[in-house]
Amino acid sequence: MQHYNLAQVNIAKCLAPLNDPIMQGFVNNVQKMNAIADQSEGFIWRLQDEDKSEVAQIFKDPTLIVNISVWKNIDSLFNYTYKTEHANIFKHKNKWFSKIKSNHMAFWYIPENKIPTLQEAKHKLDYLNKNNSTPYAFTFKDKFSVTDFINYKPIIKL
Repeated sequence: MQHYNLAQVNIAKCLAPLNDPIMQGFVNNVQKMNAIADQSEGFIWRLQDEDKSEVAQIFKDPTLIVNISVWKNIDSLFNYTYKTEHANIFKHKNKWFSKIKSNHMAFWYIPENKIPTLQEAKHKLDYLNKNNSTPYAFTFKDKFSVTDFINYKPIIKL
């Protein structure tokens, strides 16, 4: 039987370049947030800074920060997001990032040992924004299961 993990992408639109004083509070906490994620139960992988050179090309916006990670399940991701120090930093996001009118995060299931690509992450966000939440791409609001995903036959409108 195939086993699956949860992939996630989230994007944020910076108010200023990362070296601007406005962004200092965010920049000063990035390593801390990454370390907490790396040590969190259920964490598997995350996009590293050196992998982000394609972000502006794929997402067509050089002011975006893109985070992609893989988790054992949605509960592990939820616990990291809302039950660690990450939640305190997240409360201050309006100091560093502008509001994005479309979905800024998407989750989807991937086969165990697979690493999602930037192109795949962009596709999932685009899908979610055009088709709403389904087992193919969803958010914390819906929390679809692996079984939901396996049984789902998407009609993709892009």
